[in-house]
Amino acid sequence: MSKQKQAELRKNVAPYAQSNTKASVIQVLNTIPPFFIIWFLAYQSLSISIWLTLALSIIAAGFVVRIFIIFHDCTHQSFFKDKKANRILGTVTGIITHFAFEKWKRSHSIHHATSSNLDKRGTGDVWVMTLDEYIEASFWGRLKYRLYRNPLVMFGLGPLYLFLISNRFNRKGANKKERWNTYLINGVIALSYAVLIYLIGWFPFVLIQGTILFVSGALGIWLFYVQHQFEDSYFENEDEWDYVKAAVDGSSYYKLPKVMQWLTGSIGFHHVHHLAPRVPNYHLEKAHESTPPLQQATTITLVSSLKSIRFRLYDEKSKTFLSFKEAKREIAKSRTSVSALAKSPRLQDNK
Repeated sequence: MSKQKQAELRKNVAPYAQSNTKASVIQVLNTIPPFFIIWFLAYQSLSISIWLTLALSIIAAGFVVRIFIIFHDCTHQSFFKDKKANRILGTVTGIITHFAFEKWKRSHSIHHATSSNLDKRGTGDVWVMTLDEYIEASFWGRLKYRLYRNPLVMFGLGPLYLFLISNRFNRKGANKKERWNTYLINGVIALSYAVLIYLIGWFPFVLIQGTILFVSGALGIWLFYVQHQFEDSYFENEDEWDYVKAAVDGSSYYKLPKVMQWLTGSIGFHHVHHLAPRVPNYHLEKAHESTPPLQQATTITLVSSLKSIRFRLYDEKSKTFLSFKEAKREIAKSRTSVSALAKSPRLQDNK
């Protein structure tokens, strides 16, 4: 894609990078109050059936994902026109979703500025090793990476680590504003937990809130994972990396059923979001539909996205993801070639 076409593409999307106060308020009203109502119904349903409670908790988890998208838009200053309004709502939704607003705003902005850049990995993204890095890594380095990429660890232990550890502590070097925002959110979460446990007891609380956090966390990690790690994903080194190509080719269009699209705040149009982060979630689909080049982005579905589970290492030579089994074959093939070359008559004669 030429620079001229890239500039034209961004220009075509620009009109959608405007928040609509009415649409934003409606989204808040049809998302946050229903979450609390479902939470209350989940508690009330304990007198009927624990399975009904779990079902309602899972539905509430879907609303937490939607609340997170509002939080996410606030970090981009795209949900409201006013920065203060974004900061206030971002902090409130940060309490509900258990994410520190100022801390995540910083790491996520770095993610957008470095997405698909092989030389600038490590902040706000899912850890990806290249095949060459994996080959050169120590035994413990490989083991650590294999554990990290194991689905049971990533989607099972991942939500617990995210909510209880990663999101609760400030990064080293955080400024005063960032630190105090984290303290505020942590304090309100701790206070609300204490009050709820006092009012309803620890078992109902752990059952409902634990289910909500685990399911919403696993769904959130999955969304973030599959939207950058798919068969034709784009990765380049710094000297070849391009922002627009990283957005359009390095982010997928996750085509979801309408109900799931609603619960996930249309974040499936991830290629649009990475191209223009100031487009609020309720305009993403419109931007996609009205811009033909964006419709050529890699489309994945619920079924096809399951293939991403086996994508573990990125091969810079073939420009594709490999499973650990495929990587093992590539390593063996490479060693066989080196061994054959070392034994070749011509090489022996030169010696």
